Amino acid sequence: MGNVRELPIRKGQVRCTAEADVTLDYCRFCVHSTEFRVKGEWITSPARAYCLRSRVVKEVDLQKVEAVRCDDDGSNGFGSIMNIIS
Repeated sequence: MGNVRELPIRKGQVRCTAEADVTLDYCRFCVHSTEFRVKGEWITSPARAYCLRSRVVKEVDLQKVEAVRCDDDGSNGFGSIMNIIS
């Protein structure tokens, strides 16, 4: 799976970088988010729906997310998938 961080959810936010907490709406559209954990099950990130290799179509209930897997090393932060698909 490569270099992936597992980010716990605290008060509806994740620690994206050393300086920034962000809401799950950011993770949902971030090129770095790979999976969301809901009720102990890892579900591929909706951001991967636009990836030709993954083509994910399952929606994630962000209110139930317990953690996010992120392939950013913690220094870049949010990267919009919109930059890739536009």
